[in-house]
Amino acid sequence: MFTGIVEGTGAVRSRTETEDGLRLRVGADGVEGFDDLHHGQSISVSGVCLTVEAYGTEDAHGAAGGSAPEASGDWFEVFLASETVAKTYLGDLREGDAVNLERAMPADGRFDGHVVQGHVDTVAEVTEITQVGEDWRFGFAIPEGHGQYLVDKGSVTLDGVSLTVAEKGDGAFDVAIIPTTYELTTLSEKAVGDPVHLEVDVIAKYVENMVDGY
Repeated sequence: MFTGIVEGTGAVRSRTETEDGLRLRVGADGVEGFDDLHHGQSISVSGVCLTVEAYGTEDAHGAAGGSAPEASGDWFEVFLASETVAKTYLGDLREGDAVNLERAMPADGRFDGHVVQGHVDTVAEVTEITQVGEDWRFGFAIPEGHGQYLVDKGSVTLDGVSLTVAEKGDGAFDVAIIPTTYELTTLSEKAVGDPVHLEVDVIAKYVENMVDGY
C-alpha cells in the first residue's frame, strides 16, 4: 500500500520488450532511501504498483554492479505484464522519461496522503494547465465510467500523487497543485494532451459494491 506522497523522480534508463511484457530499468539517483531496495519489494512507478526484480549500481562509464543484498543501488528493474502495458502508459515510456517514485508505506509510517493501492483504474488526459499565483491548476477529462467515483474535495491519485478534487464538472475535474508538489513530481513536465494514470479512492468502490442492489 502507498499514500501518494511521492518521494522523488527517477528516469527510465532502458527498456526491454519480451513476449510476455516489458522490463524497465529505472534510475533512482539522489532519491533518499532508494539505496536500500531489495528483490521483491513493492514500488510505485508513476502510480503503478510494481515489484523490484533487480537493483544495483552503475559507475560513470555505465558499468553495472551486482544486485546482492548488500549492494547500494541507484537503479532498479521492474517487469510489466501484458495487462499492465495495456492498461497504463508505461509501455510508451522511452529512455530518459521521468517517473514518480514511492516505496510502499511501512507499518509504522506516517499517513500523510490517502490509501493508494497502485492499481491504476484508467488513463486520463490533461485538458488544462494554468498558473495561479505560486500554485497551478490542472484540468483533466474524466474517462467514461469513472465519474461516479470523483467528488468535490474527495481524494484522487494522479501518476501516483495524492491530490484533492478542487472542482468537478461535466466530464472533467480540476486539482490544485502547490509549488512543492509541482517541483518534486513529473507534473511539472506535463502538457495539455498528455496522459496520466488515474486511481480513484478505493473507499468509493467499496461503498458502491456494498450498496449495489439496494
